[in-house]
Amino acid sequence: MSTKSVAKAAGLIAAASLLSRVLGFLREALISGFFGKSYVTDAYLAGFAVPDLFYNLLVVGALSSAFIPVLSGYIAEKKRQEAWYVASSVMNLVVALLCILTILALIFAPQIIALYIPDAPAKTKVLATSITRILLFQPILLSLSGFSMGILNSLKIFGPPAIGSVIYVLSVIVFGTLLKPFIGIKGFAIGVVLGALGNFLIQVPALRRVGFRYRFSLNFRHPGVRRVAALALPIIFSFGLGQIPVVVYQNLASSLPAGSLSSLMYAYRLQQLPIGIFAYSVGLAVFPTLTEAIALNRWQQFRDSFSLALRSIMFITIPISVGMMILAEPLIHVVFQHGLFTHKDTLATVPALVFFAFGIVEQSASVVLPRTFYALQDTWTPVVLSAITLAVNIVLMNVLVRPLAQGGLALAISISGIVNMLLLLFALKKKIGFIDGRRIVTSLLKILVGSTLMGLVVYLTYHLTLKLVGAGFVGALINLIVGAVVGALVFLFLAVVLRMQELKFVLKVAARR
Repeated sequence: MSTKSVAKAAGLIAAASLLSRVLGFLREALISGFFGKSYVTDAYLAGFAVPDLFYNLLVVGALSSAFIPVLSGYIAEKKRQEAWYVASSVMNLVVALLCILTILALIFAPQIIALYIPDAPAKTKVLATSITRILLFQPILLSLSGFSMGILNSLKIFGPPAIGSVIYVLSVIVFGTLLKPFIGIKGFAIGVVLGALGNFLIQVPALRRVGFRYRFSLNFRHPGVRRVAALALPIIFSFGLGQIPVVVYQNLASSLPAGSLSSLMYAYRLQQLPIGIFAYSVGLAVFPTLTEAIALNRWQQFRDSFSLALRSIMFITIPISVGMMILAEPLIHVVFQHGLFTHKDTLATVPALVFFAFGIVEQSASVVLPRTFYALQDTWTPVVLSAITLAVNIVLMNVLVRPLAQGGLALAISISGIVNMLLLLFALKKKIGFIDGRRIVTSLLKILVGSTLMGLVVYLTYHLTLKLVGAGFVGALINLIVGAVVGALVFLFLAVVLRMQELKFVLKVAARR
């Protein structure tokens, strides 16, 4: 894929991601309005722990590290029928394992929930157990949509999977709202399961058009299947390690006042907006290009694609990070503060968002950096480095939760993310020798200067408009819009003045939305 093609793909994914994220905020706003920041929302969020664990372990790891690179290799070598055979075998294996895990988790759900939130009230544990049992069907359905996405992405087809993500969130909103009067927050859990089904079904026609033929095969001896397994196992191990901090922060949050876990996760959802819209879009679009460049031994294309992706992510996420820190309170007010979610809840969520915003850049870079190693078919390096990051994260969470409560948990996650990003960059440079470091550092310095000046202007503007329009909902909305618009215009002006090369690529992505 050329730079133009990557921009087009990233723009398409970004457009769907933007719509999906907007709907996601509507979903979160509905949940916070219906149920506030309470034991109910804590239980709902805790209910995702086990289903997300299963999906991340068996699907996300296999997709990102093994399935797409191996499949892309077969497709680049014009061996599509063999690619379909390998894809079917891997899908069947993963679905079978998910079914076994789901049955066990349905039986032992109360005991599992007790491990995640041991200090939570009994009513929170009971509700979380019920929600977990509903959501356990989600990973099986999402695995089907995930592997469908992997097949289509390997062929550089991004539209249907992107639309599927929109259908997923829309289903949660519709069914959750309709069922809420009858079964409360469990209606949103049912919407999640039905959304996962819709996400898969919308991709089926595209699979047929590209000639994919499903086979009921479980050939563990096929070289392609064995290669996927060999590449995926380290990442599965890595994701397993990554669940340890989840258990730790949920344990720590369960000892804080009711609703603390909800505050943490509401802030996390806001942090994920720029990551999901842009960083994920660029990372997903550039990944097939990286794997293809390796397969065809085009190292310069590999380095150029990696450098462009990383610099573009920094260009968009650093100023957003600064702006989000400054405008944290009006942002939370506009999105969440209605219904049972009060101003007090907003103030409790602000520290977590500020500290999470500090970590947007490294979280965004982490979308691209591990994929770069996966394209090199090196899955062990990210695992080893994630183990180091894990130790840093756990220590920091236990230290910072005491003085900063849920804000300390967010800060610990952000700091450990910075450590992970720096370790990955150092390891990549050591592995391939040249990563276009001078241009990356030059771009970073320009972006930091521009973001700092922009932040100063946004801060002054915010406090001026705050005096003029007040802090009610309308005032918060005006403060947020004015601050965002002023910040964007100032940064774009500085990008032109400082001759930031990434501006051209980002404008291409925006034009293709």
